[in-house]
Amino acid sequence: MIFEFLGTMILILLGDGVCANTCLEKSKAKGAGWVVVTFAWGLAVMCGVFVAGPYTGAHLNPAVSVGLALAGSFDWNLVLPYIAAQMLGGFAGGVLVWMFFKDHYDATPDGDTKLGTFCTIPAIRNKGRNLLSEIVGTFVLLFCILAIGNKANTPELGLGSLGAFPVAFLIVAIGMSLGGTTGYAINPARDLAPRLAHWLMPIKDKRDSDWGYAWVPVLGPIIGAAIAAGLYILVF
Repeated sequence: MIFEFLGTMILILLGDGVCANTCLEKSKAKGAGWVVVTFAWGLAVMCGVFVAGPYTGAHLNPAVSVGLALAGSFDWNLVLPYIAAQMLGGFAGGVLVWMFFKDHYDATPDGDTKLGTFCTIPAIRNKGRNLLSEIVGTFVLLFCILAIGNKANTPELGLGSLGAFPVAFLIVAIGMSLGGTTGYAINPARDLAPRLAHWLMPIKDKRDSDWGYAWVPVLGPIIGAAIAAGLYILVF
């Protein structure tokens, strides 16, 4: 659980870090763009995998833990402890991003920009289609994880068991191809945990934490992972 916590914390520190780095005022990386964001998120996952992979399989994502359990590749008794560790790690990562970029948060007047460095905000708010985006994105994530790890390729399933580099490019591909609608949370610990950090931290001139949308990047990934697990069982 310690390594699942640390891996998720590193993931969010670097992932939300690139959002802050490219969006907040007076950052030298401001305006670097979507390609930088998607590559950095892929590399953030890679770094989290290096930390947790040898010890936990590096799920780093409640949807992955649930999906692997549904696919029969992970012990259900470990699902809730993994999720607790992931959520705590995501919260800690969000707090660290705020501490690191505090001067830049103070210099940024726009509340939406600040919120967007912690959690996802849809480009066009249509919760039904936003939910579909998160379902499809997470389906691709877990189905590819299961497919890459099929049969004797890996002894244990999880992000870490696939190797850090394939997973990094999988995240980049999802972000570049499917991420523009919602910001591709595809991970409740990536969205809900830092959203809690935004809600609790004394951020200057912040807006509300958009709790009316918060269920979408939680439920969508769980549904997408469940569909991926079911299809994997059916076809493999």
